[in-house]
Amino acid sequence: MRVAVTGSSGFVGGAVVRDLAAHGHEVIAFSRRVPRVPAELLDRVAHQFWDLRDGPLPKEDRPEDVDVVVHCGAAVGDGGSHARAWVVNVEGTRAVRETFPGARFVHLSSGSVYDPRTPSVVATEAEAPARGYMNPYGSTKAAAERYLTADAARDDRGPVVVLRPHAVYGPGDTTLLPRLESAAIGAWLPLPGGGRVRQHLTHVDTLARAVRAALDVDVEPEVAAGRPLVANVADASPVDLHETLELLMFARFHPVQVVDVPIRLANALAWAAERLARWTRREPRLSRYAISHLAMERTYDLTVLRERLGVDPAPTSLHGAMTW
Repeated sequence: MRVAVTGSSGFVGGAVVRDLAAHGHEVIAFSRRVPRVPAELLDRVAHQFWDLRDGPLPKEDRPEDVDVVVHCGAAVGDGGSHARAWVVNVEGTRAVRETFPGARFVHLSSGSVYDPRTPSVVATEAEAPARGYMNPYGSTKAAAERYLTADAARDDRGPVVVLRPHAVYGPGDTTLLPRLESAAIGAWLPLPGGGRVRQHLTHVDTLARAVRAALDVDVEPEVAAGRPLVANVADASPVDLHETLELLMFARFHPVQVVDVPIRLANALAWAAERLARWTRREPRLSRYAISHLAMERTYDLTVLRERLGVDPAPTSLHGAMTW
């Protein structure tokens, strides 16, 4: 297949590009920076610069005969304004859809579209999008899903598959590991509630497999109903967050002991950190959004992933973490 991938220079987008090329697909990689591609895959990957904030690609710059678009481009993190997140995550999604209106659209969403105020306990896809989001990332990713749901009902559009991974980790991680390492205080890793919760994590290889499966999964029932196929994506089983984070930091040669921080205190500190971040225009070291995810169960129903996409995810693995 001829597959266009946005956000190709990022952690997830880069992994998707490499996986698709390694499995014989012709990839057009879109991003603001040139992605890293192994030499043996260069003949299957073409790069094209595209800043999603500029809107749809001009017609003369659009590659022909694109079968599938995998939309990985996004503004992530707890910092930044709602306006910036909206331009990239919502208007950027619209721009990609308008550029390739007839292609199958595989959208990389997030577990952040579930209600952050309550635990996600074996959450099904029907439980999101929700309300009450705590940062621009969650609210704009939910808005992008709502746009695609409405757009999928149009007869002149390609089908839509939405993937919702939670806590993506693995080689090249630019989010989870840096946050953990910046949060550690010497040999201590303070977590709200001590991290005594069950959570699903998602290895980037599992997510890449789900993307590959989404290229040709049967979506006739969804097309007939005028809606997207939506799938949670995660490793095979939830893990104990406390234990897993200690193991991960040990594997990174930075052994720590997770210590309990009362949730009310953590939220107060996060509120102050968020206010400071607005003045400095930097990512807050702690946020109420992060606390909501660390202090509550985040587990997901993977029936659609297994039965519709045909992906049997591997267990959570920290193999090779020392080099991530």
